[in-house]
Amino acid sequence: MAPKPIRSVGILCSGGDSPGMNCAIRAVVRTAIGFGLKAYGIQRGYQGLVENQIRPLDVSSVGNIIQRGGTILQTSRSKDFMTVEGRAKAAANLRQHNVDSLIVIGGNGSFKGAMKFFDEHGIPVAGIPGTIDNDISGTEYTIGFDTAVQVAIEAVDRIRDTASSHDRTFLVEVMGRNSPEIAVHVAVCTGAENIVFPNQEVEYEKIAEHIKRGMARGKNSSIIIVAEGDGPGMSYKVQKKLEKDFNLPAHVCILGHIQRGGAPSHLDRYIGSRMGYLAVKSLNDGNYPLVTVQRDGHVTTAPFKDCINDKLEADREYLELVRLLSI
Repeated sequence: MAPKPIRSVGILCSGGDSPGMNCAIRAVVRTAIGFGLKAYGIQRGYQGLVENQIRPLDVSSVGNIIQRGGTILQTSRSKDFMTVEGRAKAAANLRQHNVDSLIVIGGNGSFKGAMKFFDEHGIPVAGIPGTIDNDISGTEYTIGFDTAVQVAIEAVDRIRDTASSHDRTFLVEVMGRNSPEIAVHVAVCTGAENIVFPNQEVEYEKIAEHIKRGMARGKNSSIIIVAEGDGPGMSYKVQKKLEKDFNLPAHVCILGHIQRGGAPSHLDRYIGSRMGYLAVKSLNDGNYPLVTVQRDGHVTTAPFKDCINDKLEADREYLELVRLLSI
């Protein structure tokens, strides 16, 4: 039996915000209208869906947002939507507004919720991967990653100026929870001397050895990139250990949420727009449930089951690359 044609599309953002979400929202709304569908925005993610914060969107609603960071629809994490009762209420709210399909921009937790929603209520769903961490399985890229990396690179470049001026070592902490992606890219692109990951044993002896080796040949600054883990502050632990056990004083700079904000890069605007278009097209063609992904450099689609796990392991080749290039 052929899927029933959809007449309208709802869109929400869930979890942490990321640059490029607005580009995807814009593409979803304008593609839907171009296909003759109605578009609806759900404010504050799944929580807004449970609380019936649903409003119609037109072409003007998404004008002049492609260059803006964050999300005009706002986002949240919803405990209510994690319950059977909450999802039932959300489905009833969509039906009340005659919204018969849903696009979710977020991470793997958001996708797990969307999959449960489809299984329980049969509402066609599509996911768009939006997180600065680039930690979703099944896709090579998530919206916001490029911008977050570039912001961190620019910050480290400035910190390097101060480090060189004062003969200092800096521990620069970047976001990424348990994902190594931001830390690895920033370390390679800034010439950092080492990387520290929260889910791996810290090799203090090697870190100290690399710093002292650089000092011996006249190098007057060192940068160590630290992936924050579940919460900020790991850099202070490393700082204390280096000073106490190796007599190497270091300064800490935690970049924090600055990496999430600001205008999205070209890549995030482009991929966000392509994924937004493809999500609507797939729903309109009767292909669901699915997630828009990038594979082998192409934007395509994949089943939800491919995209609900974390990508957490750091490639040893990249770690070796950082160490060799920092000699």
